[in-house]
This record gives sequence, C-alpha cells and structure tokens, in this order.
Amino acid sequence: MIELFTSDEMLSFCKAMSSKLRIDILKYISKNETSSLNDIAEYFGISNAAVTQNIKVLAEANLVDFKIIPAKRGVKKVCFPKYDKILFSVSKDFDENSMYQVDVPIGHYTKYEVYPTCGLATVSSLIGKEDDPRYFDTPERIDAGILWMRKGFVEYRIPNYLKENQIPVEIQISLEISSEAPGSAENWPSDIYFQFNGINLGYWTSPGDYAKTHGLYTPSWWEYNWNQYGLLKLLSINEQGTFIDAKLISHITIKDLNLDYKSNFIFRIGVPDSAENVGGLTIFGRGFGNYSQNIRIRVFLKDKSEQ
Repeated sequence: MIELFTSDEMLSFCKAMSSKLRIDILKYISKNETSSLNDIAEYFGISNAAVTQNIKVLAEANLVDFKIIPAKRGVKKVCFPKYDKILFSVSKDFDENSMYQVDVPIGHYTKYEVYPTCGLATVSSLIGKEDDPRYFDTPERIDAGILWMRKGFVEYRIPNYLKENQIPVEIQISLEISSEAPGSAENWPSDIYFQFNGINLGYWTSPGDYAKTHGLYTPSWWEYNWNQYGLLKLLSINEQGTFIDAKLISHITIKDLNLDYKSNFIFRIGVPDSAENVGGLTIFGRGFGNYSQNIRIRVFLKDKSEQ
C-alpha cells in the first residue's frame, strides 16, 4: 500500500487512471504477475506500440515495475504492479518541503533478540548458518536482503532530521513482511508487534508464510520452499492514532510519542512470547520478495507556530 499526499503524485495517478484500458491492464497484471508486454497485447487484442505507451504512463505514475525472468526460450521482461492498494489523502496538506524520506536497509538494525528458526541472507548467499542467532552480529548483516525469526525482535534507529522549530505530525513506515513457518505455510498466523521509542503501537496479524510462487525479486538460488515474498504494509502514526493500511490498530497518537528535534527515533518490530499467535517474522528488503524495498520511512512535519 502507498499513500499519496502531494499534488504531483495525485495528478500523475489520475492521469494514469483516466483510461479504462490502463485500469484493465493494471487489473490484468495484478492477477498475472509474469505477463510480458506481448502477453498483454495478445490478451487485449492491441498492438505492442499501444501497450508500450500505456505501460509507460503507468510507470511514470510509479504504479508498475519490470523484471527479467527465465522463459522457455531464454528470458522475458515482465510487468507487474508495485502496490495492491493506493490511498488518497486529500485532507492532508503536505508537499516536498514538509516531509522527508529515509530508506533503512533491513540489516541496519541496532539491537536484536532472535530465536530459531532464524537467519539472514544477502542476494548472493546465506549469512553464516541457519538457526544460529550469533550470525545476526556478523558485519555482513548490513548487506542482508532478508531476515527471519520464530520469535524475538529487531530494532532500528531512524534519522531525526527535524529542525528546532519543527514537530512531526505523522510518521509512516512501509515494509514487506510475513510470518516465519518451518519450511513454509500460507495459513500460519503471527501477531507482529510494533514499538516506537519503547511505546507499544499495536500489532498486525500476518496470515502466513508464502512460498507457492517465486518472489518477483527473490534470487533464483533461493530454495523454492523457503519464504518467497511477503505483504507490503504501511504503518502510520498520526494525530488520530496508529494505523496499518488505514485500519486503526491502537489509539496511540503522534503526540503521545512526544517527539522533537532532539528525540531518538527508535523503531522495533517483532513477535513476543506473549503474543496469541507466535508465528514468527520475516522481513524482506532490497533484492528479495515482491517489492525489493528497504524499510521506507516518511516523516511529515510542521512548524511549531502552526500548532
């Protein structure tokens, strides 16, 4: 899920969605994520040139992406949607000067406590041995593209770029996550909890650990029965509460965090022993899953004088 705030983002999206054909193409590739441009042209009975032009508009709106995958004869370039949900925030007045964005690689955690089954990997190999928490300390962890644990947590320090006269009004954290089952299991619920500066924000229940199809970005050497991809979730803490994909998970607001330009920004994600569903956690980063995305943080701010 992504939330659109700026006029430019909204205009680009509206342009992309102003054509029924482009809407239909987006729906088609959502259900057929290994579709090439030739596949799309054949399905809709239109020319390759027409497909190329319409896909270009969708790409300019940041709605689709591309990847080269193996085919029966060599390789093929496939097109797939970047998001399954898009939220308009017409009531919020933000622009590029009232926010900043930071991408934190998943291996850049500053604190952890993990229990087997657990492990990490880069796009080229496993880091150390599986199910040995000691390898979460290895220097190679900064290049990790995936990490997993049966229970425990990882903690990240988020850069605080607020100026002395500014306060945050919303913090958004976007990341691809799933459960962690022995092997894989699509029906494997796990209660994944979130904290900010030690304050519990609530939890989201992951439905399972997905391995029926290969992750769009997951390396080819990765075992077929291992976690392949997760779900892209958007955690938002604002003046109304804490939300996952626009659904309220707690009444903790941004004011409850009491943040200013001197504050630490420490984000924790994990599965505690006390959870009703202790089904593990997998975090997918750059080079893995269906989104190849680091942990993306957006901080929206305003001047103190506007309070």
